[in-house]
Amino acid sequence: MEIEFTPKALSQLDYWKQTGNEAILRRIRALLESIAYSPFSGIGKPEALKHQLSGFWSRRINDEHRLVYTIKDDKVIVVQCRFHYSK
Repeated sequence: MEIEFTPKALSQLDYWKQTGNEAILRRIRALLESIAYSPFSGIGKPEALKHQLSGFWSRRINDEHRLVYTIKDDKVIVVQCRFHYSK
């Protein structure tokens, strides 16, 4: 499955690279591998989001940060990889 990042998600990923936080970067990579294999189950406690975020899914990077994504046309679109939902 192809993985695509929105500009916001790319900016957040760049932030993690700049901080040098290898643990977070490894976790994001592991989550993306799991999503590509099985978008709605696996590590990170996948959760279907509700209300204005209906159609999006969330997985835990850690207690504070979430990876938020959606699936469109056999493509994973990552919309957020920092903060807790829409901060």
